[in-house]
Order: sequence, then C-alpha cells, then structure tokens
Amino acid sequence: MSDRRVRVRFAPSPTGPLHIGGVRTALYNYLFAKKHGGDFILRIEDTDQNRFVPGAEEYIIEALKWCGIVPNEGVGFGDGPHAPYRQSERKEIYRAYADQLIKSGHAYYAFDSEAELDDMRKRMEAAKMSFSYNGITRQNMKNSLTLSQDETDKRIAAGENYVVRIKIPRNEEVRVKDIIRGWVVVNTTQMDDKVLFKSDGMPTYHLANVVDDYLMKTTHVIRGEEWLPSAPLHVLLYRYLGWEDVMPEFAHLPLLLKPDGNGKLSKRDGDRLGFPVFPLNWVDPVTKEESSGYRERGYSPEAFINMLVLLGWHPSGNQEVFTMEELIDQFSLERVSKSGAKFDPEKTKWFNQHYLRMKSDEELAKEFEPIVKANLANSIPHVRDEIRNPKYIEQVCHLIKEKAYFINEFWSIGSYFFIAPTEYDAELIKKKWNDNSRKFFPVLMENLKSMNGFAHTEIEQVFKSAAEQAGIKAGEVMQLFRVLLSGLATGSALFETAELLGKEEVIKRLEAGLVKLN
Repeated sequence: MSDRRVRVRFAPSPTGPLHIGGVRTALYNYLFAKKHGGDFILRIEDTDQNRFVPGAEEYIIEALKWCGIVPNEGVGFGDGPHAPYRQSERKEIYRAYADQLIKSGHAYYAFDSEAELDDMRKRMEAAKMSFSYNGITRQNMKNSLTLSQDETDKRIAAGENYVVRIKIPRNEEVRVKDIIRGWVVVNTTQMDDKVLFKSDGMPTYHLANVVDDYLMKTTHVIRGEEWLPSAPLHVLLYRYLGWEDVMPEFAHLPLLLKPDGNGKLSKRDGDRLGFPVFPLNWVDPVTKEESSGYRERGYSPEAFINMLVLLGWHPSGNQEVFTMEELIDQFSLERVSKSGAKFDPEKTKWFNQHYLRMKSDEELAKEFEPIVKANLANSIPHVRDEIRNPKYIEQVCHLIKEKAYFINEFWSIGSYFFIAPTEYDAELIKKKWNDNSRKFFPVLMENLKSMNGFAHTEIEQVFKSAAEQAGIKAGEVMQLFRVLLSGLATGSALFETAELLGKEEVIKRLEAGLVKLN
C-alpha cells in the first residue's frame, strides 16, 4: 500500500433500487477506509441519462444511512474538496481529457450512425463473425482514422454527431494487479475501442470513472466482479493520461449467488423464495410495482450488516457476530474470497434473532407498543387498563423475545397477554382433555383463589399440590393449563406467564375454558 492517505469511493448509478450486492460493495469500501484512517466518498455516476430513474439517488442515500455506512463526503453527505460528486454536474470537466487523448493519438472521433453500425454488425454475423469495433474493423468505418483531417474538421464544424473512442493498440498485454485475484493479464486483441465520450456531450462510465478517481485522489477501487473485464481498459486510460504513477489499486469482489449457488442473486430469486434483495422498500415510479426491503421486513441494520459482511469476507477466527467497530478492526481485502458467496436467507434471520435478544426489554417495548395499541384499538372495545402500561409491555417482551425473529412477530406470538383466547388448540384438547383434567382444574382454581401472593414460584407449587390432590402427575395437565391461558400448545415460560397475567385474569380464563370444554 502506498503512503498516500486512503481514499475510496462507492459510485452507484441511479438506475433503480440499491441491490444488496451494491450495499456490500459500499460496506467493504467503508470498512477498508475506516480501518486505514481514510476517507469514504459517495459519488453518483449518472452519465447514462437514458437509464436514470427518479427517486433512485434518494433511495441510495437513505439506504446507506439506515445501514450505518456513512460517507465522509459526497452526494447527500456534504461537500468535500472535490465537489461536485454527481457526474452530471461535472460534465464540463471530462471534455478536456477526451481532447487530450485525441491529441496524443490514443483516441479518435467516430461518426458512424446507428444504422451504419447495425449494417456492419449484420454483415459480420452473416460471415459467422461477431462484431467488435476494434483495430481491424475501425479501418472500414467512418472515423478520424479513415477520414482526412479536413473531412474530420468539416464534419465537426457542421455539428455532425460523433463519439470519441479509445484507440486500443494491437496485440499488447495489459496487466492488472488485483488485491483479491492477483495478476490479471489480458491481450488487447480481446479488447474493443470503447466509447469514451458520447454524442450527447456526456462521458461514458469508463472515462468519467477514471477521471474522477484521479481528481478525487482515489487510492483503491473496490468494486464488483462484473467490472473486472473493464479494468484493462481503465489501466490503459491511466497510462495514456499520464497518471500511471498514481493509479489506484484494484480489488474486484466476488458475486453474490442464489441460495443454491447456481448463478447471480437477483430480485426474481427473492420474489420466488420469499426474501428481500433490497435494503429498503422500493416502489417502481413507472410500473408502481413494490419490492420489499430488509428494514420494512423488520430486520435490524446490525443484523443486515453482519449477514452481508460474511458474504465473501472470512474473519480469521470463528466469530460470527460483530459490532461495526470490530469489523473495522478486523477487515482486510486479503481475506475476501475470489469465488462467489451463496446467499442464505435463514442465516439472516438468525442474525436478526441474535440482535433482537440483545436489546433491552425497554427498547423492545418501545417498538412493540404501537403494534399493541393498533391491535387493541381494532379488536376489542374494553381491555384491562394494566395491559396498556409500558411496564407490562416490557414484561411481555421479556417473556416472548426468545421465540421471535422480528418485532413484528411479537403480536402473533404473544397476543394472549392482551386478549383472552376464544379458541383452543384442537389437537391438544383432543389428545389431553379427559376425566383427570376435568377433575384437576376445579381443584387448581380453588387453590389459586386462596393464594395471597401470585409469584411464579408460588403458582408452580400450588399447581403441583393441586395435581397431587387430584391424584395425577403435574406433567399430564401442564400443557392444558397453557392452552386454557393462551389458546396455544406452546409459548413463553408457563408460570411466569400466569404471574404476569395476574390472579384475577388467570382464574377468569380457567373458568371460561372449563365452561367451553365441559
């Protein structure tokens, strides 16, 4: 690594919602910058105006904020010394570098129309050859290499449409050193004369990205594997512009794969298998189709980040759960894999459950309280005053959080703490309800009524004593006790549940259950 201050950038295009693969790229850039005391920049690469999608830029900014991946400078995060950070606002900068490449003989004007390019493509296809604008085919096209200087000047002066293409040399090896993959060597016979500057006056990704990385003093380009084929072209641009000595180091991240490992993870996979592939909800501005996000599904940003960082990066030990500070301390590009990483939606849920359990009951109650109020407002006209108490909701959270992956599951798991059941687990009743239970529960109710306190340890003792009085084993009727209190065969700790419901409510529920079952 050079002695220059580390500066990295995340440079998405505003063409739609930010895929989790893009979030991972941003995360790795962020961790690398923070690890080395450097800067992390957000740059918006909107040179392709035809693919611009309204709202996409705002989505990117909001997603990074939710994830806790906060740039030092960039669009939406404050200007630094290299503003502006939106490429459409830097339009005038790129022209000079395109002109410099033309003057040095490393680029040229091409006047071919779409129809002429299509015609050449069809002719080559007819000859069983694939079309590529390169060192061979350029000789038969309409460009400043085949036209005279006068003809070229006249066409430009007349306002004829043209693009600027890089002039790829014949039969040279271009070497790219990648931190993750080692040396990548490509012969220029496999490369084509890419467009650097378009007829609409905007640069293409290739020119704008290299110029901006140079001007913004980028030291490391950390991006997805899909950009690896472009790296040799970018190396040539650094060389031709005279910037080879400050060329950034490259690291191309592995693909995120479908859960079965067969191909790149896509939105369709998420739709098909029932998990999000975007950090936040997204509504397509044209089709109005809605795609779900991790935030709205109830995932915490910490769980999302923990899941994402391990898709390609392997820590040195067996640790799986990390704070952001621990990730910054331990992260290194050398421990990023070359091969694709399989996405595991169940692992993401596991991380979320872990972080949910780490939250205090008070934190959980603040998130759960609006859900409780909404359900109580719609489902029952009169409820006990105490169950609206935040302290009561905290105690409910304490009892049910071990069973949940998400806060939004709390109501379905623990609604019985707020509303008495009207239906009971039919299978369990069929299996367990018998003469012994009919005999046991009246005894239990009388014993509960005579209790002074109502602590769970005392309730358990009373329960066991009532079983002895009825001449049965406590285990025979324990699940039935749960069903009469909650309607469910499984749930939170039984006697703690009874304690929280309170003596009056427990007896009321037992009485109602006995009426219904007898």
